[in-house]
Order: sequence, then structure tokens, then C-alpha cells
Amino acid sequence: MKGINIFLSDGFEDMEALATCDVLRRAGLPVELVSIKKDLAVTSSHGVEIEAEWILEDMDASSAGTGPEDVMIFPGGMPGSRNLAGCKPLIKAMKDHYKAGGTLAAICAAPGLVLKELGDMKDVEFTCFDGFEQELVSLGAVFTPKPAVRSGRIITGRSAGHAVAFALEIVAALVPDKLEEVKHALYLWTA
Repeated sequence: MKGINIFLSDGFEDMEALATCDVLRRAGLPVELVSIKKDLAVTSSHGVEIEAEWILEDMDASSAGTGPEDVMIFPGGMPGSRNLAGCKPLIKAMKDHYKAGGTLAAICAAPGLVLKELGDMKDVEFTCFDGFEQELVSLGAVFTPKPAVRSGRIITGRSAGHAVAFALEIVAALVPDKLEEVKHALYLWTA
């Protein structure tokens, strides 16, 4: 699947989806919000209704020409992460996307619920919300409790409180020359 897409289902975690979208757009990246439902309106886990820009079934799910600059992003939240993991067309698109060379990014519960559908995760370093790591560990992945982790073409984030760190890790992977500019615009400096 081409482009940079954040996939939303009812019950998505507000900060993990919208802060990520905000940071990526500040970096000049063309991010699209995609509903996995049959309509554009999606309600967050905290009752905020937003309108996505696309519906999954209306998108071209082809993985032809997919590269590491094409990113499928899965926010956490409940029951949003479970809904994403249960969406067969989305999981098929994710597997095809990754096999074709695309990047995957998931935060909070989504690494343990969505990324586990990839199967073999041997030696992939990841982070997630506590309690969701066991599925990936059983597939050979290595859990580390950092705010955000990039391991090859898989980027993971720990929780809503680390949504900006997660988004910045995506920026670092896609447009590293924009990283300091975006951090400065957010008034984030490293010591």
C-alpha cells in the first residue's frame, strides 16, 4: 500500500493517532487518515468523533512499488487495536505491504495485537504498552521498555504519553533532515 496512512477504527487512542498525524504533517509528510469502517466518521476511545479522509475499501491496497517510505501506522486504544487486528482486509494489506518492502508503525496495544499477525518476528526489537508484549515475544521479538523503537522497517511506541516520541521516530526514518526542525517547532530539545 503506497503512501503514509494512519488506520482508524472506533476506539482508537486520540493522542496516538492525532499527535502522530500532527508531527508527521509538520515534517511535510503527506499523511492520510483511513477508516476501516464503511464510513468516514470514526469515534475515539474518549468519545471524540473525527472524519477520516479515506475508507479502507476505497483505497488501492496494491503493494506494487511499495518501499520503506510507505508506512502503515496503527494507533492503540481499546477496542480500536482489537478492531484493527480483526479487520481481515487490513491485515492482508499489512502483510503484503511489509513483504513488498514497506514500513510498519504501531503504538501502545497495537504492536501486540496487530503486528503479531505478521508471524515470525525473530530478533525484532519493539516496545508496547505493558501487558501486550507477550504475543510478540513468543514470536521471537525482543521487548524493550523505551518510548519508541525502530528495528529495521518496524517502528513501535510505548503509549499515549510517548506518541510524540513515536512520531519523531517515524520522521527520523523518513526525513531525518527534518527531525531537528520539527523538534524545534515543538519546543523539544535534547540534553
